[in-house]
Amino acid sequence: MKSFLVALRASLFLMILCGLIYPLATTAVAQVLFHKQAEGSLVTINGKVQGSELIAQEFKGQQWFHPRASAAKYDPTASAATNADVASSDYVKTVKNNVNQVKKEDPNIGNSIPADLVTTSGSGFDPDLSPEAAKAQVPRIAKARGVSEDRIQALINEYTKGRSMGIFGEPRVKVLDLNITLQQLK
Repeated sequence: MKSFLVALRASLFLMILCGLIYPLATTAVAQVLFHKQAEGSLVTINGKVQGSELIAQEFKGQQWFHPRASAAKYDPTASAATNADVASSDYVKTVKNNVNQVKKEDPNIGNSIPADLVTTSGSGFDPDLSPEAAKAQVPRIAKARGVSEDRIQALINEYTKGRSMGIFGEPRVKVLDLNITLQQLK
């Protein structure tokens, strides 16, 4: 019986420490030191949340940059990759459907479609596109907005970020930033 009581006290102590005190302490530290990140890295304009810097949002319509396809259908509560084998018939069918969708939206895109326009990312929520994928959408957006392709291309160039620390990752463009700028473009 004595051993049982010791084990019970140890369990209660650890539950309180690990299940209550530690999470509250780390949340408090995160809120103080990294408030924006702890709140989801939300992007707000005029007090209205536009989206998150970390999670792709779906943009429909000819006038917007479209993000990578999402295996989770842009539902942040269902984050998941497809885990599909690239040689499987399901994967090939999905990519073909995505290619057909891109060609339907952008009839002038041709046959050299950047891979990130027709494949999903590992998380299913990649907020970035390659500069090439953004550039492939320029004619459609320029036509829909009635602005020059050069103006849209200049936005892509302005928002293109290089490799992190000069060596990690690939150049990228955040779709949300581009679309917020397009929204404010007159």
